Formats: sequence, structure tokens, C-alpha cells
Amino acid sequence: MNQSFAVWILIGLSLITANLPFVLERPFLILPWTQKGEPTAPAWMQWIFSLLFFGLLAALAYGAFGLIGGALVMASDLASVTLFLAKIGGVALVVAALLTYPGWRSRAYVIQKSFFVRLLELMVFYGMVGILGFAFEVNMGNRFPQDWEFYAVTLSLFLVLGYPGFVYRYLLRRPKAVPARKLP
Repeated sequence: MNQSFAVWILIGLSLITANLPFVLERPFLILPWTQKGEPTAPAWMQWIFSLLFFGLLAALAYGAFGLIGGALVMASDLASVTLFLAKIGGVALVVAALLTYPGWRSRAYVIQKSFFVRLLELMVFYGMVGILGFAFEVNMGNRFPQDWEFYAVTLSLFLVLGYPGFVYRYLLRRPKAVPARKLP
């Protein structure tokens, strides 16, 4: 795989995932506390579901790292590039299915996410895009060690990419609904 192609995949994916928590009101995470509008459940059950969800998410990230990072891609061979992109697409479908489950589970309720929950979702998306970036780096064969500066810069860039969604959610003034006029 070409390095510039991998970088553009990561930038596009970062742009999409950084804005998702702000644009969509449906939850992406199963949290151990009740959000506004969510039905109440026993605390122990919420903790178990939350730990199970995050365990599945971590296992999926580990498996995706091994699957994508260990794939052999020959840049000149069309079949290997197609297989590699199919692996990325398959991983993306499984991740999307796992992250849409919390929204599907609470589809009958109108849940209002707080700013803190949106930041948690943003951090989870940052971690997932970062794992994909590490897998690309391992796949290309030039794995470099990263210190805290690397994570500070990439997190800052991820937050900047999420700024349009933040503006849409919190800074954009939406017109209030105008009552319908009666015709004479």
C-alpha cells in the first residue's frame, strides 16, 4: 500500500469520526450511568453491559490491528491490494455494527447526550483511528516509537477536525419554529 494513500484514508476517516459525536444524537457507547432520556436499570447491570461492550471493543481493536498490521500487500499486485481493502472494509463494518448497537438498543427513547459523553465518544473514535494508523504503519514496515508529543499533536489535530461538528451542535443558532398562520 502506498503511504500517501494510507494517510488520506486516515485523514478522511478522522474527519468523519471526529464529527459524528456532535452531529448525531444517538449514543455510540454503552455507559455505566444513565443518560438523560434513557430508561433506568439496576446499576450492576449497567456496569456489566458497559464492561462487556468496552471489552468487545478492545478485542475488536486488537483483532483488527493483527489482521491489518499482519497483512502482506504488494503494491504492484491488484489482488493483494483488493484483499487488503476488503479486510479494512470488513473491519469497518464490524466496528460500525458494534458502535450502532447502543443507538439501536435505545431506539425507542429520545436520549440527550451531554458534552462529557460526546467527548468520551470522541476519545474512543480517536483511539480507533489511531489503532488503524498503527496497523497501517506496521503493514508498511516502518514502525516508529511515539512519545507523548506524538499523541498530543494527533489529539489536537483530531479535535480540530471535529470543530465543524462542534460548531454545528453548540455555536450555530437554529431558528425557532414559527407557528403556522391560519388562512382567512
